[in-house]
Amino acid sequence: MEFKALSERAWEIRRLYERLETQRYGRPWTREEVALGFMGDVGDLMKLIQAKEGVRAIPDADAKLAHELADCLWSVMTLARLYEVDLEAAFTSTMDELEASVGERLSP
Repeated sequence: MEFKALSERAWEIRRLYERLETQRYGRPWTREEVALGFMGDVGDLMKLIQAKEGVRAIPDADAKLAHELADCLWSVMTLARLYEVDLEAAFTSTMDELEASVGERLSP
């Protein structure tokens, strides 16, 4: 699936969450609350990474890790849309900058 299609799919899911949040709380989450949800996802991700490194015992850690990485990607895509960031362009530009920066520091 192309990046744009992934981004659109992520936004469709965000719209579903907005409906659920409105049902539960009388309004959709703010951008800040979506970011706070992302922080929770990152915390869950770190617990799974600890499981992969042998520090925690979490059954089925491989599948849960894949799920949590996808959750985090969804959050990043959603936050980019909420803050009107062209994530595809930003990613491409940032990777170009990192490639040049690391390339300059590599020994010949």
